[in-house]
Amino acid sequence: MNIGIGTVILIGIVALAFGSLVGYIFRKNVGEKAIGSAEQKAKNIILDAENRSETIKKEITIEAKEEAHRMRSDVEREIRERRAEIQRSEKRLIQKEEAIDRKTENLEKKEDGITKKEQLLINKQQELDGFINKQIEELERISGYTVEEAKGILLSNVEKDIRYEASVMIKDIESKAKEDADKKAKEIITGAIQRCAADHVAESTVSVVPLPNDEMKGRIIGREGRNIRAIETLTGIDLIIDDTPEAVILSGFDPVRREIARLSLEKLIVDGRIHPARIEEMVEKAEKEVNNIIKEEGEQATFEVGIHNLHPELIKLLGRLKYRTSYGQNVLKHSVEVAHLAGLMAGELGLDIKSAKRAGLLHDIGKAVDHEVEGTHVDIGIDLLRKYKESEIIINGMAAHHGDYEAKSMEAVLIAAADALSAARPGARRETLETYIKRLQKLEEIANTTPGVERSFAIQAGREIRIIARPDEMNDEEIVFLAREISKKIESELEYPGQIKVNVIRETRAIEYAK
Repeated sequence: MNIGIGTVILIGIVALAFGSLVGYIFRKNVGEKAIGSAEQKAKNIILDAENRSETIKKEITIEAKEEAHRMRSDVEREIRERRAEIQRSEKRLIQKEEAIDRKTENLEKKEDGITKKEQLLINKQQELDGFINKQIEELERISGYTVEEAKGILLSNVEKDIRYEASVMIKDIESKAKEDADKKAKEIITGAIQRCAADHVAESTVSVVPLPNDEMKGRIIGREGRNIRAIETLTGIDLIIDDTPEAVILSGFDPVRREIARLSLEKLIVDGRIHPARIEEMVEKAEKEVNNIIKEEGEQATFEVGIHNLHPELIKLLGRLKYRTSYGQNVLKHSVEVAHLAGLMAGELGLDIKSAKRAGLLHDIGKAVDHEVEGTHVDIGIDLLRKYKESEIIINGMAAHHGDYEAKSMEAVLIAAADALSAARPGARRETLETYIKRLQKLEEIANTTPGVERSFAIQAGREIRIIARPDEMNDEEIVFLAREISKKIESELEYPGQIKVNVIRETRAIEYAK
């Protein structure tokens, strides 16, 4: 059994070796045949590639030669064209040079001709100068005037003609401007006044205290005058007790102190106990009462106008204006009215309403302390507004309302116009008789001292001056300049509320007698 297995194994090994040998010999023969076939194919491919590349090389060479030939032809054609263009340019240059030479020759000929003509003109000018000098000498001999005198006469005549033409132009321009400006201004001002509708103000600070009887005068004076001295010392106001029945007159420049004295005296009269201690107590109460009234009036004015964020001190100064008058017009009410008018006109013109109202309300703020501080109420107002940090627009609006300073905004112009409207309307202000008469006399004096005026008359309560011009010294056109000259003099030399109409009249009469 063991010998059989070994034999089988040996036979298997021999068979395996024989199979391997046979496979090797078979693979070798097949591989050699395949390799020979592949090499033949590779040779054939290489040969085809060489034939194809040779063909492509020949084609590319032929195309390159054709392209080079074409490019050479293009270059040669362009060169020929450039040469032809250069030849044409040379020809044109030669023609231009010839034309310039011809023009130069012509110019030289013309220059020679001009030189000759200039010489002829110089000779003729000399002849004309001599002839003109002879004529001037002859004219001077005939007329009896020298050249300068004749020039003066001519200039005088020319000046008259120019003045005549200027006056005619001024009339035309003024008439056209007035037609448009008056219409627009009347609409704005009328609308502003109608909408404002403020009452006429003709108040004045009360300076007379009525007494129940004349015996009260003695009690006010007191023993050896101690009561009246106490009142005058505490209030700073003079008491005038004279023969006026049942009345005591208060005199003083400070309107607030005068109001304190009035209230104190009225309280003492009602109380009946008049002695220095009681006087001091009443004066103290009156001061507190007046200060409260001042504050309330200032706040009421700002509320009425619609102005806010005013400094408290400015509000107090506004309240003090309640006791200040100008030509009989209450300054606080006047300030409120100016603020309303300025605001309404600013609204019509599309300007800043708040700035116009604020400047209008504060335009007379300097009058609250002008009796205490040196300077005009305008300068005092400028210092006050700058002290309390008001804007430059408001300061300029206040400063320019009397023309002392230049108006730098349209709102400032409106303040001046509103101030004039409030002051000039009927019933707004009143003057003392003495001031009124002096103003009329000064008005006529200004007109009468102007050359060309025969006489003048102040009429309409000083609102108009009628001037009679000398007809032999002035013509109808020159009276325009006369009216303008007199109006300028009035503006610069006279202070007055509102405006004054200057009416110049020239009368010419022709008189004959029938015999």
